[in-house]
Amino acid sequence: MFGIGGGELVFILFIVLMLFGSDKVPEIARTMGKAMAQLKNATNDIKSEIQKGAEANGLDSKSLNDITGNINAEINNAKSNLLGDTGNLLGDTSNEIEKVKEDIDSLSGPIKRQR
Repeated sequence: MFGIGGGELVFILFIVLMLFGSDKVPEIARTMGKAMAQLKNATNDIKSEIQKGAEANGLDSKSLNDITGNINAEINNAKSNLLGDTGNLLGDTSNEIEKVKEDIDSLSGPIKRQR
C-alpha cells in the first residue's frame, strides 16, 4: 500500500491518534470513506459520459480497442527497430568474460581466498 510497511503504518496511526484523539478518529475515518465513495462515483460518471459521447460520435469500444491496439503495435515495432537485436549482447559478453577468466586462471592459477 503506497510503499508503506506495517511498522510505518502503525507509527502513522499512532501519530494520528495522538494528534486527533480517540473520539475524532472514527469521525475522520467516516468522512474519508464518504469522500472516497463520492470520488469513485464521480469517476464512474465521467467514464460513462465519455463512453456515451464516443458512441454518439460513432466510436464504440471495439473500434477504440482497435485504435489503441494499433498504437501499441506501432510502439512495440518502433522499440524493436530502435533496440535492434540485443538478445545476443549478453550471451557474447558472458562468453568473453569466461574467456578472460580462463586466460587469467591459466596465467596465474586459480585465485585462493584467504580467511
